[in-house]
Amino acid sequence: MSDARITRINARGIPVRGNDIDTDRIIPARYLRCVTFEGLGEHPFEDDRQQDPNHPFNRAAYQGAGILIANDNFGCGSSREHAPQSLMRWGVQAVLAESFAEIFFGNCLALGIPCATLAREDVEAIMAAVEADPTLEISLDVEDETATAGGQVYPAHIQPIARHQFLGGSWDTVSQLLEAKDQIVATAERLPYLHFA
Repeated sequence: MSDARITRINARGIPVRGNDIDTDRIIPARYLRCVTFEGLGEHPFEDDRQQDPNHPFNRAAYQGAGILIANDNFGCGSSREHAPQSLMRWGVQAVLAESFAEIFFGNCLALGIPCATLAREDVEAIMAAVEADPTLEISLDVEDETATAGGQVYPAHIQPIARHQFLGGSWDTVSQLLEAKDQIVATAERLPYLHFA
């Protein structure tokens, strides 16, 4: 079995300020017509970026960052999986926020993107540190449930089932099914209602 365990993410951060940033802002609805997710990495926050040339996703200093820092209720709105797909394909490996919309959280889990919640003042401190120094590396420790930035360590809660899946590598359900193909076929061959005369 391949090792899909996710125990720690180390990357530079990218702060996106504002509460209730919904999935339509993360990836506008016109991109939902795509047949595959290819190319979505070019379009996260597309409309926000067009309206604000100084948007973090436009700034050269944040290109290559891997940990997104957000405020309250990040990813609310529709259930579109295109939102975390676009973030992942841009380079986001983890998200730190005050809170997440439940479906967005679940879609991130299915992609192997840990979403950790932090206290408002801790999110603010990390955002301020990254804005002051975009080269600052952040570390999210999934096992210890901590985020480290600028020498400061902050509690970073990850829902227990998600934490268990990241640490055990069971978040990647598609790979698990593919690796168990022979067992699945053998079971299917034993089931009488799958065989027709």
